[in-house]
Formats: sequence, C-alpha cells, structure tokens
Amino acid sequence: MNDPGCYQLLIHLEKERRIGIGKLGRFYFPAGWYIYTGSALGGMTQRISRHLRKEKRLHWHIDYLLQYAQVKGVKKCLTTRRKECSLSVQLFKRYKAEIIVKKFGSSDCRCDTHLAYFEEKPDIPNFKRSFECRN
Repeated sequence: MNDPGCYQLLIHLEKERRIGIGKLGRFYFPAGWYIYTGSALGGMTQRISRHLRKEKRLHWHIDYLLQYAQVKGVKKCLTTRRKECSLSVQLFKRYKAEIIVKKFGSSDCRCDTHLAYFEEKPDIPNFKRSFECRN
C-alpha cells in the first residue's frame, strides 16, 4: 500500500532515563509525553507499523526512544510533499513544547528537532485518526 505522507506519534515515557540515540550520543529523557514528527513518502502504513513493533533493527533516532517508551496515538497527513518540518514548527509554536535533544529526527534538514517534549499530556485533538492536510 503506497500511502505517502507525514505523521506524528504521541509517545509516553513512564520513567526518566538516559538513552543512547545512535550517533547523536546519550541523552537524559525526562518522564512525560513526546510527539515525534516524521515523513514516509514511500508509505506511512508500513513505516508506522514498523515504529509500533518492538523487535526491529535500530535505524532511525525514534527507534532508540521507542525501546523504552510507548506510542499512545498517531496522526497522519496524506501528502506527496515533505511537510514534517512545517508540522513540527507549528507544534512547537502552538503548544509551547520543549526541546530535549537537538537534531533528533532532523539530521537531514535545518530544524532544531522533530521531537517535542511535554511534561503533562498535551491536549491536542485528533490523535489515533487521520487529519486533513493540504497537498
């Protein structure tokens, strides 16, 4: 199934931990809520399914975090354009998220990060279902 687009994962980390994130290094992750914004122009269903599996080769930055955290919700944006940067920037501006790890998920763009941190669960609508996104 080819369903190109961008997605956001709502993630909960129950306990604080130090986690090695590939070549980025080791970082302290406080307990709380995270939203990761990514793209999968080759197919979101396959990419998200991979993220939800516990058994996998660690490849992307998010894979390292998901060894210890749980995905609690997903948003999808069907598009053939790379929109993860604008979606991530909007998230930080609108919901006042914090940066925990610079360049997390954004080593191939100019963004500071694609991982937003919230101490408390953010009140953001529409997780667990698709949302509209203009192509």
